Amino acid sequence: MADDENAQQRTITTDACVVGGGPAGLMTGVLLARAGVDVTVIEKHDDFLRDFRGDTIHPSTLEVLHELGWVDEFLSLPHTRMDSVEVAFGNDRVTVADFSHLPVRHRFIAFVPQWDFLAFLLEKGKLYPHFTFLPEATALKLITQGHRVRGILGHRRGQSLRVLSRLVIGADGRRGFTKRGSGLPGHDIGAPIDVLWFRLPRSEGERLPLFTGGQGSLISINRGEYWQLAYAIPPGTGDVIRADGPTALQRRVAHLQPGFRNRLLGLDDWGKVQELKVSVDRLRKWHRPGLLCIGDAAHAMSPAGGVGINLAIQDAVATANLLAPVLRTRTPHEGELDAVQRRRSLPTRITQAFQTRILSGLYASSVAKRGAATLPLPLRLLRRIPRLRHLTGRLIGLGVRPEHPRTPPI
Repeated sequence: MADDENAQQRTITTDACVVGGGPAGLMTGVLLARAGVDVTVIEKHDDFLRDFRGDTIHPSTLEVLHELGWVDEFLSLPHTRMDSVEVAFGNDRVTVADFSHLPVRHRFIAFVPQWDFLAFLLEKGKLYPHFTFLPEATALKLITQGHRVRGILGHRRGQSLRVLSRLVIGADGRRGFTKRGSGLPGHDIGAPIDVLWFRLPRSEGERLPLFTGGQGSLISINRGEYWQLAYAIPPGTGDVIRADGPTALQRRVAHLQPGFRNRLLGLDDWGKVQELKVSVDRLRKWHRPGLLCIGDAAHAMSPAGGVGINLAIQDAVATANLLAPVLRTRTPHEGELDAVQRRRSLPTRITQAFQTRILSGLYASSVAKRGAATLPLPLRLLRRIPRLRHLTGRLIGLGVRPEHPRTPPI
């Protein structure tokens, strides 16, 4: 990496500039650097200590970590494990995904705070001399020559920043700079839900199903001392829910989990609740000359199944497998960038269809209705045909076309 710095502007010349230090960006940066590609990852925040929701590390990601020789160290971090996904719906409990038959070494979902996962990846990146991580660096503009992207302009700690690279990899999320500035056409699929996120204290040893449905829908993520909870609402109805006041939300959640009733009294202020407007979309084309979008920048996912972070990791592995040998010596041409999209497009489409069609029946379609009173058809089938749980376990746990790191360390 060439680095020219003065009081007004810092200029970096590198093989690959990754915009975004989330799961897709950091994993891509680490794998490229491990393969001998000079890579600079820029991240607008100064640390990872934010209230992430994607804390589910699925068997597909654990297998990648195993193949890299990192999984034992990773699993020494504080975490909880889930061997199957259980749904409570009214008085019924149904196992919707069974991971016990997966052809991998770690057949469970590990719940690890995302800031710990990102910090772990960053420490791995620092082992490689070709890896540079720049926190507090904000990308503002693509540097272009004709239609080709040559790098990014931005700023960092009061100084202008210019990164020149063979390839810019956009991994800065669904509303990030590269997606907005790329000019690439998109397709909005629509989402069956928005989500109200909040926390409640957790009692020691307390266990809950990941999903509770019936008169409403509640996702419960065990974070040790507290529950990270997501109350699903019909899309665009946040203002209607808020107009009813926090006590109405307390009643709705207590109906689903009566054990929360007393703890919900502390949820007395909308400032303690965050609304996530869910979007499910994808770019029709993930690339243009000199630019490739991956992860949420290429395909925004619903929280359903917790698959977003793991799909992003799969994108990162495929990107490194296909482009690392090229980036060491030259700029990838469009056909090589398109190979990444071709490789990852089908898994994206199938996963989004699973989220928006098959799972949509689990959620309320209106504020008044608040969910189905009877067990939805997909859950009835899963209860009746146990073998289907292995199929859903494979779809959730491994996804479609799981990736394996192929580039040897250099």
